[in-house]
This record gives sequence, structure tokens and C-alpha cells, in this order.
Amino acid sequence: MNDMPPQTAAGKVLWHFSMSLDGFVAGPNHTMDWVTAASHRPGLVEEYTGTTGAVLGGRTGWDACPDPGAIYGGAWQGPLFVLTHHPGDAHPTPGVTFLSCDVAEAVRIALKAADGKNVEVFSPTIGRQLLDRGLIDEIDLHIVPVLLGDGIRLFHNPGGPPVRLEFLNGGERTAAVNVRYRPTPIG
Repeated sequence: MNDMPPQTAAGKVLWHFSMSLDGFVAGPNHTMDWVTAASHRPGLVEEYTGTTGAVLGGRTGWDACPDPGAIYGGAWQGPLFVLTHHPGDAHPTPGVTFLSCDVAEAVRIALKAADGKNVEVFSPTIGRQLLDRGLIDEIDLHIVPVLLGDGIRLFHNPGGPPVRLEFLNGGERTAAVNVRYRPTPIG
């Protein structure tokens, strides 16, 4: 399997997550402690902090982790937009703009604020809505070798049609990605 080429700041809308092997981007109650045990490739955080101009998230994720300084462990600073149906009851936070608009308008606002860099979407629900409208340029996933069994799925669309994807890491664009893991003892 080819390594992922470095991300570029090209004004893209990225749906970006670390994800468990069984498809969860957060554990129950939005817990993220399982990600810290993962070994990501060197320079990954610097790559994304250097190419990200704005972040768009959802209210449920924000309420679970209301800290704009926590993005990439505090290594990224920039405009953060939280899309919500109830902006009036959101606690005002410096650097955070609460939006109550259509997802397409939220992306337009975030792209303008990103000033030529990428917008990262940190919400499964918003990402799915943008995907339905053709407004996601790329899906960036970092698969963490853990099975959570419960939590927040990346893509939950019961009864919806399959969404075909193109592999961008070189080689055959419709190729399956092959991974092999062995369970390890706990403790």
C-alpha cells in the first residue's frame, strides 16, 4: 500500500478524521483517548496545521469538547466555525463563530476565512450532508488499529445509497485498501 502524499493547502474542503478500524471517529460521549495511543506518521500534525485555514464542526462535538485550543494538541490556531441550530444558547468563546445557516453557506464562510488554505470538517453529520451535496473535495482518514465497538460513526446513513470513492494514494483508483492486524493482549 502506498503512503498518502502530503496534504497541500489548495482551498479544499476536507472531511478529516482519525478512525477506528470499525468505523468510529469518536468513542461513546465523544471520547478521543483511544487516538492518543496511536502512532501517526512523523510530521502529520505539522502537515495539517500548515495547510488548514479554518475548521468547521458541529454543535454536539463542540459541546463535548469546547476547547478551540485543543485542535491538533494546540498546534493549530485559526478560525473555528460551529454549525448549530441554537446559536443563542452557545457560550461565547474567543476564536469561535457559531453559525446557524445551511451547510453550503457554512462551507462558503469557512472557505473565505481559510484564505486559500483548506477547510477541515470535524463532524460526521456535517460531512455527510456536504458529501450528499458534492461539497467534499477529499476524505482524509487515519485508521487507528483499535476496535471501539461503539461511539460516533464516520458515515451513518441507513437506507441511503452507497457512496463510491476514488483512492488518491496512487495505483488503481478503485482498489481496496488491505490492512492486516493481530489482536494484542490488554495491559
